[in-house]
Formats: sequence, C-alpha cells, structure tokens
Amino acid sequence: MRQDQRLACAAAVLLAALALPASRARADEIIKIAYIDPMSGAFALTGRQGEEAFRFAIERANAAGAAGPGRKFELEVLDNEVSPEKSLTVLRKAIDDGVHYITQGNGSSVAFALSDAVAKNNRRSPDHAVVFLNYAAVDPGLTNAKCNWWHFRFDADSDMKLQALTTYLVAQPAVHKVYIFNQDYSFGQDVEKTALKMLANRRADLSVVGTDRVPLGKVKDFTPYIQKMQAAGADSVVTGAWGSDLRLLLKAAADSGFKGRFFTFYLGTPDTVDAIGRAGEGDAVIGEYAQNGLGAPGVYKLAADFEAKYHYPFFYWRVVNEIDALAAAMKQADSSDPVKVSRALSGMRWRTEMGEEIMRADNHQLLQPMYVSELMPNQKRMFTEVGLGFKVVQRSSAEQTRMPTTCELRPPS
Repeated sequence: MRQDQRLACAAAVLLAALALPASRARADEIIKIAYIDPMSGAFALTGRQGEEAFRFAIERANAAGAAGPGRKFELEVLDNEVSPEKSLTVLRKAIDDGVHYITQGNGSSVAFALSDAVAKNNRRSPDHAVVFLNYAAVDPGLTNAKCNWWHFRFDADSDMKLQALTTYLVAQPAVHKVYIFNQDYSFGQDVEKTALKMLANRRADLSVVGTDRVPLGKVKDFTPYIQKMQAAGADSVVTGAWGSDLRLLLKAAADSGFKGRFFTFYLGTPDTVDAIGRAGEGDAVIGEYAQNGLGAPGVYKLAADFEAKYHYPFFYWRVVNEIDALAAAMKQADSSDPVKVSRALSGMRWRTEMGEEIMRADNHQLLQPMYVSELMPNQKRMFTEVGLGFKVVQRSSAEQTRMPTTCELRPPS
C-alpha cells in the first residue's frame, strides 16, 4: 500500500472514530418528562391511573421513534399529594435534575402554581427552560388571564366542556330540576358559576334547584348531600367532581336510591363506574374519548393494547395525544430544546382518526373533537363487572369547541 493510501485509510478510520461518540450520544438522548400528580393520599388511585397511561403512551411513542432519530422519552414520577406547595418543591427537584418537560393534571390549583413557577423559572434561567404539558387541569383561567407561553393544555377547559354538556342536558325532555355539585376550589367554583350561567333561561320548564361545594378530598360520606338533592326534587346533577370525591358521591347516590341522572366530566374512569354499578345507566360524561361510537378502529386497537397490559378499560386518550404531539413537535423542530419545541407545538395542527386537532397559537388550548356519551347496556365494549358501556350520543368538532380568550401570549425572544 502506497504512503498516500495509508494516510487516506488512517484518516477515514480517525473520522469514523470521531463520529462514533456523536452518533452514540444521539442514539442515547433521553428526554425526561416529570409527572407531577398524587401518588399517595385520597387521590392516589387517580395518580396511578395517570402514570400507567403515560407509561403506555411513552412506550408506544418510543417504539415508533416518534420524536425523531435517537430521541426517547422517560417518565419521572413525582408525588405532589395534590398540594400546590409540595408541587413547587418537586418541580424544583425536577429542574435541578435537568428536566425540561413536566406534566400534571389533577387539581387546577396545582396547575396555576406550576404554570406561574415555570414562567418565572424561564425568565430567570432561559438556558434551562421548562415546558408545562397540562393533561387534565381545566380551569379556564390557565389559558385566559393566567396564560403563559410555556403552558400547553391537552384537555378541553371546563367552559368548553360545559358548553357541550349543558347543550345535551337541555335537549333531554325528562330533565327539569338540576342540582349543581362541585369541589370547593378554583375549578369547582368556576364550574358552578358557568353552569348557572349556561343553564339560565334555556327552557321555561328547567330550573336549578340547588348548589353545593365540598372541600377537596375531605368528605367520606356524601349521603347528606344526596339527601339534599332528593329533598330539592332534583332529577339531574351537573358535577365537575373527580377522583375519590366523585366515586363516593356516586356510591352514596346508588346506596340511597337516588333516581336522578348525573352529567359529569369524569365518570369515565373504571373505578368510578364500578362504584355506581347498574345505577349509573343513563348517566353522561363529556370527554375526548368514548368506549363505543367513535368510528375509530385504530384508537380502539390502541385501547385494546392498553387493556391487555393493565387489565382495565382505557380512557386517557388525551395522555396519548399529548405524548404524540410532543414527539411530533420534537421531530418537526429536529431538537429536544424546549424553546424550539414550544415554537413547533404552538399553532400545530394534526389529524387523528377522530378528526383534526389544533393547538391554538393564541392561548395554547388544544381544540379536539369532544363527545358526550352515556352509560348504556348491550354495548360492544363494556365495563364487564357492571354490564354497561359508554356510547356517543353527541359529537362536537374541534372548531365547535373554540371559545373566546383573553390570553396575551409573549413568545420567548
């Protein structure tokens, strides 16, 4: 071999060796997502169900290479006990650990605290920016007066949900006397106020006969509240209650023989349906997913895969949606940098089997098809222990859920 050939060969080997660590570094890029929700206390079951949904969604995205070559997501679970103060403590831990993406959903009071803390962190430490992906905290203020660039919501806010839910309720001729029941914090207070406004003057023979709020996670026996509903002659209840509070409320209703129908935000969780049993027939829930009637075989295949692994019915489509959207934004930006990813995610449009979805650029509120569904017997997919399943009875397109916003976003410079 001539001298020049030997030099060329050596140079090629050297270049390959130099390139190898870079390719390995890219192949090993791990993007941590801190999941900040209750893993202990009264709402621990809700937190664990969320964790399982995120693990499923992340495994699915990683297997597909959805975030782009060499990028993988990893979930870091942090218990906040539904406490804003504890949430800020674990947020600081996540930031100190190098996390750039957090997700949370249980408790809008927590979401307000996290959103504000993330915005302050990003102003003070722009080189360590954090993106807040909100999968379930639905107080409208988060994408209105208290909005900020770094917060993206993947669930419909409570006003959007109530607009669809009350439209369906008013169309039910057997509904005349409505009781409004919620948890006593910012979200529940807003649901009560907005429900009263949206039900006013809708039908001459329809009225609100009572309202109640309870401390979050503190009441163990809801029988006295059910008795108040019965005494008021209520034939229906509108509630944004969630977690153990909703389960105990519905169980008390079933045990007390309450005949009224519930119009809910969060009836869809398996443990809640189990609590009410056959007494839940005819009860309704507003959400982005339903067990039957979506016309989306790919989504139902995904649900079947989840159920085969975790042994209870799938219901957290918005968690899958959030992870898929984050991955798509990273792939589009060709980066995991939070500034570049947030710019890609802002205003992003994509299609699922259920229709077009839009991350609004003006307030970072996701618009997606929404469904009112009812618990009914004889469905293809059911809660087997109860013999009931959810079937779609009303659909809203993504654009039909759009509402005015007071948000004024300031993009990063």
